[in-house]
Amino acid sequence: MKADYQDLVDEISALLGAPATLENRDFGLIAFGAHDSDDDTAMDPVRTRSILTRKSTPAVRAWFEGFGITRATGPVRIPAAPDAGVLRGRVCLPVRHRGIVLGYVWLLDADPGPSPDRLAAAMEVAARIGGLLADEERADADLSRELRAVLTAERGWQYDMALAALRTALGRDAEGLHALLCVAPWPGPDTPSVRTAPGVAALCTVPWPEREAGADGPGGAPATGGAGGATAEAAGGRGSGVQGTGGPPAGGARASGGRGSLAHGGTAHGLPADEVATHGLAALVRLRSADSPAPALTAATRLRDAAGGAPSGATPTATWAARGGSPAGAVVGVADPRRGVADLAEAWREATSAARTALAQPRLGPLARWAAIGPYRLLTALPPAPPHDPAVRALLAPAHTELARTAEAFLDNAGQAGRTAAALGIHRQTLYYRLSRVENLTGLDLDEGEDRLLLHMALKAARL
Repeated sequence: MKADYQDLVDEISALLGAPATLENRDFGLIAFGAHDSDDDTAMDPVRTRSILTRKSTPAVRAWFEGFGITRATGPVRIPAAPDAGVLRGRVCLPVRHRGIVLGYVWLLDADPGPSPDRLAAAMEVAARIGGLLADEERADADLSRELRAVLTAERGWQYDMALAALRTALGRDAEGLHALLCVAPWPGPDTPSVRTAPGVAALCTVPWPEREAGADGPGGAPATGGAGGATAEAAGGRGSGVQGTGGPPAGGARASGGRGSLAHGGTAHGLPADEVATHGLAALVRLRSADSPAPALTAATRLRDAAGGAPSGATPTATWAARGGSPAGAVVGVADPRRGVADLAEAWREATSAARTALAQPRLGPLARWAAIGPYRLLTALPPAPPHDPAVRALLAPAHTELARTAEAFLDNAGQAGRTAAALGIHRQTLYYRLSRVENLTGLDLDEGEDRLLLHMALKAARL
């Protein structure tokens, strides 16, 4: 398919006597013609960035769209704007199919410019490009639908049927080596094009529950809701799709509430009253070797960038950023590589668990691989339980934020007082005083290994 686009771009370049560049409607680079000019202005900053990074900045996009290219049905001439890095004027050929703009062909403008006849011929080539883009969008939509069906199906015959449909849609890709990613939160229900990231075989969005402020994790930090971000059954429980794990089923469960909804009690919409429905993005990425996850990591970075700003009202995301996370707030969980798609349910559980971990522990994000999240592999798979263990319920109250933070730091540092005091920036005597208060509040003995284990698990689980 890429060769087809390149051939058509080269055909336009030959018709108009100037190197052409093809971008999709989101200004993502698809193909470009060779530049053999000695003129430095032939590669102004905007054109250079587009080719090197395969995208344009929002400011450049706004500048060009201000000339009506999204509505135009014929060539549009756009003047230079040196302040914006556009050193040369442009000719834009809108790429449309059945009246819908799907992309743009760009050429550097020059006087007197191409003749009307040549521009008309170039627009005919642009229409052929539009047909290819439309076919590709339909294929992407089919794959998105089939992947979403697999990730949201109950285990059993529904899952098996959805998996068979996905195998058919993927064709030969279905038996290849893949890694499944979860990007959360994703700003909206719309699924991007697979061109957003290299090596992506299929993309889809799924519901991702996220707690509002007031659902406190350890230290008073809002806890991220959702147990995998797929649906109301993502915390496991009756009707859970991945049986015996307590994690999300094949991508989560029904968003209809009732039995099988989140452990803290569903609503008519399948989400607890203190959660806001946002979205996560699932991405199936092709790999060449299980020992070389680079394509998955590259795709993860591209998709996280594409997530942009956090959704409005996503308080936990803003809090996560304030605690040292990404300014955009999005994180990516990466499942272990697998050959074929038979184990997508388990891969999705891993990816969503890794994403939950990255949201709960900024030091493990913004890109968390399932293989690298340590104890959270077990914590995210625990079955539903009361919000807090009775022994630590008082410690997790907002009034004891500092004590909870101190206890977690002490346990994270293997009970070494010197390292803990240094990490918290306090005197050892202050540390000992706080730990004694923790023991009084919880009734636990921090000299006992099992009491330490219980407290550590409870603090980490509360983050999730």
